[in-house]
Formats: sequence, C-alpha cells, structure tokens
Amino acid sequence: MVCPKCGLPEELCVCEVIAKEAQKIKVFLAPKRFGKTMTIIQGIDAGKINIRELLKKLKSKLACGGTFKEGELELQGDHRQRVKELLIKEGFAADIIEIR
Repeated sequence: MVCPKCGLPEELCVCEVIAKEAQKIKVFLAPKRFGKTMTIIQGIDAGKINIRELLKKLKSKLACGGTFKEGELELQGDHRQRVKELLIKEGFAADIIEIR
C-alpha cells in the first residue's frame, strides 16, 4: 500500500514522523469534580498522528483511564512528568513539550 500524502510505501512513510516534530504540545492539570484532577494534553494533531493508538499506550503505561475530547487527550490523575517521558519515547521532541 502507498501513502497518499508522501507517495512512499506505508512501511517507509515519514508523514507521522514529520508531524511529530512540527507541533507544540502543552501538558497541564485541570481540576474536575469531587476534587479529582485530570492531566490534559493539548496540541497533538489528530489528523496527522494516530491519536487512538497513542492514547491506548499512555493509558496502559500510566495505569489510568482517559479519553480524547475536543482535540485534547485527558488522563485521570496527575501524570505530567511521566507523560513528557512517554511522549519523548514515542518520538516527540523534548523541546516542543511544555509542562505547566
């Protein structure tokens, strides 16, 4: 199968790698009901990155629940530092990830 964006075979496709380098990701805490907190990840382009696969990996590694709503990844609990480490392992550059 050939990638419609770059024209390379899917095994050699570099579209997702390029997309990971061209984003500005913000990771922060948001208060939710009953005193709970959510780690919010903004700035990941769902059109260029397989967001479902990324969310599945994050939830598995962090042992928490989460969802993708309105362009944001939401993870239950405070996982700001671990999320940055895991995003770097997934191929995102460290300098594009901002933690607040």
